[in-house]
Amino acid sequence: MVALMLPANSRVEQGRQWNDRGGTDWVEFQVYRWHPETQDNPRLDSYWVDRSQCGPMVLDALIKIKNEIDPTLAFRRSCREGICGSCSMNIDGRNALACQRNIEQGVGPIHIYPLPHMRVIRDLVPDLSQFFEHYHRTEPWLQTESATPDHERLQGRDDRAKLDGLYECILCACCSAACPSYWWNSDVFPGPAALLQTHRWVRDSRDENAPERVARSAEPSGIWGCRQILNCAKACPKGLNPARSIAELRKLQLGWTRRS
Repeated sequence: MVALMLPANSRVEQGRQWNDRGGTDWVEFQVYRWHPETQDNPRLDSYWVDRSQCGPMVLDALIKIKNEIDPTLAFRRSCREGICGSCSMNIDGRNALACQRNIEQGVGPIHIYPLPHMRVIRDLVPDLSQFFEHYHRTEPWLQTESATPDHERLQGRDDRAKLDGLYECILCACCSAACPSYWWNSDVFPGPAALLQTHRWVRDSRDENAPERVARSAEPSGIWGCRQILNCAKACPKGLNPARSIAELRKLQLGWTRRS
């Protein structure tokens, strides 16, 4: 039997406790810390936050920690409204947006890690370069061959409704970071987020490049690299279902291949 071991410098160690509990309404946050300029192992640092003096969301607690306890803590955030996708991270074992995760949902210490299976830049900041490279390869813009009309390209209500469940993707990477196929083959498998974006443009009645988009989505791994584990649908903070989009793209490709 093969014994698989993590490299010694990747094992998470117990870190520093920055402050003590000050009352019954205080919550402990154990946060992943790692700095690239040191040779130290990653660690879990402990912070206590007074919930009565903090907003209700995990992101509120992280901002309070950075502002009042530990200014060296690094994480991404922007809109605080579940729109930008910047504050995606792993909270108590599940990928989520910190601005949408209520502190009261935690039981005991709340454990916060960066998105899994991605290179960490620092602390809670993952490297999303490859994720966005796959997204850019989908060519996420309207592609047409017909003459440009004098005004905007119109779309009826029924055609517009076909984009529901697709256009809402905010590219937070929660789904791709939860996908085993992406973990194993992220160099060739674009991941559920990129494939959902492909389906979004294929479904758009104004786009005139659907066959080429579907054919591109199958190479070199693409839609056939998905194992339909459905972690992506479970992880999506917007309630979308990338696995369904991948299945729809498979049906389209098989249908067009049989007709050709």
